Amino acid sequence: QVQLVESGGCLVQAGGSLRLSCVTSINIGGIPAMAWYRQAPGKQRELVATITSGGRANYADSVKGRFTISRGVATNTVYLQMNSLKLDDTAVYYCMADYSSRSGPTFWGQGTQVTVSS
Repeated sequence: QVQLVESGGCLVQAGGSLRLSCVTSINIGGIPAMAWYRQAPGKQRELVATITSGGRANYADSVKGRFTISRGVATNTVYLQMNSLKLDDTAVYYCMADYSSRSGPTFWGQGTQVTVSS
């Protein structure tokens, strides 16, 4: 079982920046991949970014060039740096620990609200 606790969500103006954090309850180095998802009101949850234990990152087209996912191994934390925020980035952001590459489960955090205002 992996517990994930997100933080950092808040109200921010369009064009601004925000950094989300997700602390894991276990050594993050042992988790095959971590991901950030988001869900806007009335929409399905969508993948934002992933990072493997080897540090390889991938992004949704909608956030490429604006968001950066990273890991702090010493702090067991995964980050999502969000720059040039747009109104469409408003959503609840969820952290996910992904063991599916090892035929294992996924674990989710409780989410953190990001609201971008004009």
